[in-house]
Amino acid sequence: MSNLILHYAPDNASLCIRLALEAAGLPFATCLVDRAASAQKSESYRALNPNGLIPVLETPDGALFETAAILLWLAEQKPSLLPSQSSQRAQAVMWLIWMSNTLHPTLRMLFYPDQYTTENGQGALSEHTRTRLCDQLAILDTGLAGAGYVGGKAPSILDCYLCPMLRWMQLYPVSAPSRPNLADFPTLQRIAETNETYRSTAAAVAAEGLGDAPFTAPNYAHPPEGSAI
Repeated sequence: MSNLILHYAPDNASLCIRLALEAAGLPFATCLVDRAASAQKSESYRALNPNGLIPVLETPDGALFETAAILLWLAEQKPSLLPSQSSQRAQAVMWLIWMSNTLHPTLRMLFYPDQYTTENGQGALSEHTRTRLCDQLAILDTGLAGAGYVGGKAPSILDCYLCPMLRWMQLYPVSAPSRPNLADFPTLQRIAETNETYRSTAAAVAAEGLGDAPFTAPNYAHPPEGSAI
């Protein structure tokens, strides 16, 4: 039995962790969190993550939550998930935390505006957030140009965090009048294309029913269990 248990829902932030686990070659078990039944809000799940959010990774060091924190823990177990050279490692960690503190919250605000404002304010908030998202993507596209620690010969934890977000921005919100075009960000498009070639990506994609081009031309998930929405 594996000593790592990923509490997941299909095509959620837990996908970032599944990608990293597959890239690391670490054995793990999964436990479905049924979002349709709001299982992430249950007392038993909140005992693992009091925030009631997905994912959680149960480890020998305890139950871990927060996507970036779990990814950094996995990089400690499998050092090849981050560059070994000091300056590159520092840059990689900087961008990882930027994704966690800047890009991911922007996506959450775009996908769940009702959690941030009243019904009357949601339209204006979403319009402003779409503009901010494109600005942030442009920053990241420039910042990662030429970076060997993402979109390289093997995936890093940055790949594992970034590519699901590139996927989601092209799919959600379902009712959005427009969404970012990945082709407008050539560095990010190259990273997404490269990540679709990794064997570890194929394993995660098959497990969650994400289709043939999950990052560059995504379709809505058809998972074998659970719900992505």
